[in-house]
Amino acid sequence: MSIEDSIRQQLITLARKPKAQIVMHTQSSPTDWRPESVRKPDGDFETHYTSESAWELIATQLEAGCEVKTVNLRKPAGKKAYVIKVDLGEHERVIYVKVQLGTGKIIGRSFHYSEHPKNQGDQHGNK
Repeated sequence: MSIEDSIRQQLITLARKPKAQIVMHTQSSPTDWRPESVRKPDGDFETHYTSESAWELIATQLEAGCEVKTVNLRKPAGKKAYVIKVDLGEHERVIYVKVQLGTGKIIGRSFHYSEHPKNQGDQHGNK
């Protein structure tokens, strides 16, 4: 199931505002934000993603109408997050992205290669 257009638009807007972007690992809200470990297949000068280019990829994918799944987080319990699996091509690994909406903020929870083969279910601690 995909998300409402209003949520998609909010995610796009916040992903493009550096002051709205938060990535912070805490015990109550763990993150796995590793864009620097993900190779950028079309990067002429930048061989790997940066936090900035990761946010731009998220916004671009959302604008293109990518599938977004809503998941219920275990930490913090009762909160929702939005998962995008970015498939950059046949010879590239899938990128797993998870973001959460805060009050006027977008919280980066995950950005890394998916540890699971393409088309597998979400197994990152979500229900």
